[in-house]
Amino acid sequence: MERKHYTQQINITDALMARINELLSHYPSDKRKSALLPILHEVQDAHDNWLSIELQDKVAEIIGIKPVEVYEVVTFYTMFNQRPIGKYMFEFCQTSPCCLNGVENLMDYTCNKLGVKVGEPTADGMFEVRGVECLGACGYAPMMQLGDFYQEHLTEEKIDQLIADCRDNKITLHDK
Repeated sequence: MERKHYTQQINITDALMARINELLSHYPSDKRKSALLPILHEVQDAHDNWLSIELQDKVAEIIGIKPVEVYEVVTFYTMFNQRPIGKYMFEFCQTSPCCLNGVENLMDYTCNKLGVKVGEPTADGMFEVRGVECLGACGYAPMMQLGDFYQEHLTEEKIDQLIADCRDNKITLHDK
């Protein structure tokens, strides 16, 4: 299967570069790679919530590491996106407690409601459904993350309300 290559405009603004330098200042000069995770978060937030290969290369250049060291991190963690994604990413926890409490049925329900498959954005680019590993809120299962916030004790009614709230721009995605 051929992988599609997505491109994006790289825009390392003065403000973003200042933030990157501030993050780098927290680590010894010989341990700059330690800043990779927070830098990737900042760069992804500034680039429509995804990281192209070219942007990953730019991060490697800024930090002074090999591009493959960035690729390894971006491909390992589900919080980093390698292609354009839906504005509202419904990230359902798929580990045992959530599965035992019906998260798989809720994922199917959400996909059917939105007319998509898991990992596929809606035609308007507004929504996407993704299964992820443990989000660390097992006592609130079934649950998902939407932006920076957890949605807990999910039901079909709660999913319907979340979709409606997203469409009405009532959902804040980031706590910044």
